[in-house]
Amino acid sequence: MVEVRSASCAYGDFLAVDGVSLTVPRGGIHALLGTNGAGKTTLLETIQGFRRPESGEIRVFGADPWRRRSDVAGRTGTMLQESGLVDEMTVSDQLSLWKGVSVREDQVERVLDLVGLAHRRKVPVAVLSGGERRRLDFAMALWGDPELVVLDEPTTGLDPQSRRTMWSIIRDLNDRGTTVLLTTHYLDEAQNLADSVTILDRGRTAVEGSMSEVLAAIPARITFDTPATSMALSGLWGLVAGEVAQTPIGASTHDSERHGWSITIHTPELQDDVAAVIDWARANDLRLGQFRCAPASLEEVFFEMPSLITGKAER
Repeated sequence: MVEVRSASCAYGDFLAVDGVSLTVPRGGIHALLGTNGAGKTTLLETIQGFRRPESGEIRVFGADPWRRRSDVAGRTGTMLQESGLVDEMTVSDQLSLWKGVSVREDQVERVLDLVGLAHRRKVPVAVLSGGERRRLDFAMALWGDPELVVLDEPTTGLDPQSRRTMWSIIRDLNDRGTTVLLTTHYLDEAQNLADSVTILDRGRTAVEGSMSEVLAAIPARITFDTPATSMALSGLWGLVAGEVAQTPIGASTHDSERHGWSITIHTPELQDDVAAVIDWARANDLRLGQFRCAPASLEEVFFEMPSLITGKAER
């Protein structure tokens, strides 16, 4: 659906996007992430045909979005960070206005049903909540059932319940076959929604791949508290594939004899090491407190980017 090959974009002497490549497969959800100034907005503008790259190649629906901007725009819905809603209009009138300027055909009632605003159709835009306003923005992006939807920070400023509502709408949209390209500063949002991800760092691709591949770049984590003695604990080290870190529960190592240890295991073999820990605890007649195990999160990948970039360069 979207293919970016070694694209670079500049503002004068400043290179905002530096040789970025990414692919958004048809029918998928792709998250484009990065800190402020990483180049996300510039790249999105270029993908949508608002600017031409200094070098490299971009194809959307197989076409150059700069040269074929009208064709690409006719098949793409866009939700910007800032809305252009008219407060004095009703929700229905706002969409009727959008109907008059859009090249795509649709029905106001159908789109309002999609975003859960049918019951608010006669309400002035000014009295909508923040979550409802974002859903109205989304309704305009969905107008005419576009093949590709670009969402720029779709849930910024929303309360947790409104965010979850938006996630559900995005998933339903994708289930019907629409391809989604989104940016967000909420890493849990990207992890919950996206099939694939690209993380930009100072204009360059730092991390990219399917979500499972990206998360696998960081070891999983097992944590628990245990009253085990130092001797019993040493027996665990040879049983697990991961690296074991131990911290005394209390002010000093001496306190650990009374209170025990807090253990963290970073492992590439989560299932095998969980089984090894359970077997070790049973063999030593120990009960484990605060036992947790989880694969790496996208937040951990994000904050480990410098080491991941270094490792990539060494390989």
